[in-house]
Amino acid sequence: MLEKLEALDARFNMISEKISDPEVIADQETWRSYCREHSELTPIIDEYHVYLSAVRTAEDDEAMLEETDDDELVEMLREEIAEAKHNAADSEERLKLLLIPKDPNDEKNVIMEIRGGTGGEEAALFASDLMRMYGMYAESHHWKIDILSSNPTELGGYKEISFLIEGKGAYSRLKYESGVHRVQRVPETESGGRIHTSAVTVAVLPEVEEVEVEINRNDLRIDVFRAGGPGGQCVNTTDSAVRITHIPTGIVVSCQDEKSQLQNKEKAMKILRSRIYEVLEEERSREIADTRKSQVGSGDRSERIRTYNFPQSRVTDHRINMTLYKLDQFLNGDMDEIIEALITSDQAAKLAAGE
Repeated sequence: MLEKLEALDARFNMISEKISDPEVIADQETWRSYCREHSELTPIIDEYHVYLSAVRTAEDDEAMLEETDDDELVEMLREEIAEAKHNAADSEERLKLLLIPKDPNDEKNVIMEIRGGTGGEEAALFASDLMRMYGMYAESHHWKIDILSSNPTELGGYKEISFLIEGKGAYSRLKYESGVHRVQRVPETESGGRIHTSAVTVAVLPEVEEVEVEINRNDLRIDVFRAGGPGGQCVNTTDSAVRITHIPTGIVVSCQDEKSQLQNKEKAMKILRSRIYEVLEEERSREIADTRKSQVGSGDRSERIRTYNFPQSRVTDHRINMTLYKLDQFLNGDMDEIIEALITSDQAAKLAAGE
């Protein structure tokens, strides 16, 4: 690890000189690339220098300890050595976490897709509850939400809804939400007071730029149709809704929320790019060691990740066996306690795997 840190320190110093070089500044693309790398390396190098300082302090005090027989000074040096070694050990642990390879998508915006599953209308209503929960969580982090596509029901639920969350690090925190969310409660439509179990599927995709996924326009079939609302109610009288089919993968995306056909097409393409990217990433992940499949952040949509139990006001994340008895607060966007625990668990798994 120390050899790697020495190399990174040398790289950091080189980049620090480059970003002040007028020739590099003149090439804005290269300069921005160096600035990004400088920003990414800064916390690692800062912590490395803290580590080196603690190690040097311990070494210097130990050298002084060998040369003195003053009892008072000996006691003071021993205390300083113990503190310096403790600080060095703490710094080393922080460096291990900082050196874990970052997910290249972590700083991206995120596209979330929520679909009602088992449970019919009750599942659709819970899909609406989750949409509200993520909206409030985004608001608490000063992120922006943009609805991309939705299929509402007459009772105010969603058969499915897709939305974009824009904000620094949105994907890094929300990627753990991918999977099956189960709800246990008495539905509003239930007169006998019986508890029903329903399920909603959440997919979390990083927003992908055009340059990251090349789509051949000849591989697309684009259909336009008239937008409709719940129960077939007409939303507008023009063929503004868009359905795009990516023929090689069979992925189909529909968008009808905007009045403009062009806007619907742009939003549908945004979702399509992210879905194709996900397919490509899944293919790449199959080539990685099986140990990764056990990690918290695997994002398997078929995995039941969380249960929301209304009678007990309980939310349980099954991946880390964590239960909170504050369901109302959680559904109001107070999700950070579980998300932080998921991040910590994911980091621990990566450290154990030697990544």
